[in-house]
Amino acid sequence: MHLYGTQTINEQGHLTIGGTDSVELAKTYGTPLYVYDIQLFRERARAFQQTFKEAGIGYQVAYASKAFSTIAIYQVAAEENLSLDVVSAGELYTAIKAGFPAEKIHFHGNNKSLEELQMAFEVGIGCIVVDNFYEIDLLKKLSEQSKRPMNILLRVTPGIEAHTHDYITTGQEDSKFGFDLKNGQADNAFQQTFNHEYLKLMGLHCHIGSQIFDTGAFQLAAEKLLQKMAGWKEEFGYTCPVLNLGGGFGIRYTEEDEPLEPAVYVRQMIETVKKTSEASGYPIPEIWIEPGRSLIGDAGTTLYTIGSMKEVPGTRKYAAVDGGMSDNIRPALYGAKYSSLLANKANAELTEQYTIAGKCCESGDKLIEQANLPAAEPGDLLSVFCTGAYGYAMASNYNRIARPAVVFVEEGVHQLVVKRETNDDLVKQDLTYSQKAVQK
Repeated sequence: MHLYGTQTINEQGHLTIGGTDSVELAKTYGTPLYVYDIQLFRERARAFQQTFKEAGIGYQVAYASKAFSTIAIYQVAAEENLSLDVVSAGELYTAIKAGFPAEKIHFHGNNKSLEELQMAFEVGIGCIVVDNFYEIDLLKKLSEQSKRPMNILLRVTPGIEAHTHDYITTGQEDSKFGFDLKNGQADNAFQQTFNHEYLKLMGLHCHIGSQIFDTGAFQLAAEKLLQKMAGWKEEFGYTCPVLNLGGGFGIRYTEEDEPLEPAVYVRQMIETVKKTSEASGYPIPEIWIEPGRSLIGDAGTTLYTIGSMKEVPGTRKYAAVDGGMSDNIRPALYGAKYSSLLANKANAELTEQYTIAGKCCESGDKLIEQANLPAAEPGDLLSVFCTGAYGYAMASNYNRIARPAVVFVEEGVHQLVVKRETNDDLVKQDLTYSQKAVQK
């Protein structure tokens, strides 16, 4: 079994994370419980940045916080000198509440509202990644009315399909995101923005997909975007100082996955950018990247308590846990695979295979189709690894199930950073119905 980050197995045969016993964490905070190994997050953040420093290249590493967005993780990201990628007013508000430096925030999204863009101007964020012509019009009006400058990047679709799931592929031509690089949309967007009085065009951005295990697609994207920027320099005399190649770096969910180290992705990007820039006579731009999953994904582990168990003779054995698609929608949404361990029997022999079922009222609520585990029984503690990205972020109250608590662990210290929801929380926004109001 592959363990992640600071995970170990102690003398009691219990899984530990960040120097803390998972059994004790479950007793203290209850289950389901999201547990984050903050040391691993820090190590990943430093690894991405160190490679740029060693190469002497200007850079920003922005945490793509749609993967996991809370006040506490934004505070850790700030401590690690990361920039921040947000995609909504809610994420931006959370970042400001966390005290994150506004000038290091980048705002993404394919349908930013007027109110969201106004908020971005008011707090003074560092950059807006522009996605469409409607947004260009809004930004021109806002900047001219407020007489406030704003850095922008143009998001483009480079026509590259990374080897990933259809739902998480975003760089191909047929995408809801960005200006197409081939059909003239990107050129049109450039001409509408490069000489604007208040909008400062910094460069191009692309995001070609998620959970990518090779560097080839990133290299091809870098070449295409740089060639376009070099063409604009030659035709209009305008030099873009930034090339943002997005994120999508893969992690190991199961033994089948073979991700690269952060440094490998970055070194290949740098090499391609240098080579392409030199060939075209273009000044080497700053390289910005946006890791999300690769920073936080395998830093997260979800702890569940096993409840009911069922055997279908000759077919399968079910072990049901006290969470499911309400706290991790990814298996039901696009067949995501995970590995697991009985945290209270971590050294026991793997003698059984179970389908790990959730408690939601859906036949498709299965977290793991084939989990090889010791003989399990009600009350055992199941740990599901690599749930740090898009678990809490996509959690819901389906079936009116309260969302779990979130705990950070580091150097033997555990800290509650998101409280477990209560039944009172579930009805907090509800209003009562009155037939008299209808009659009026």
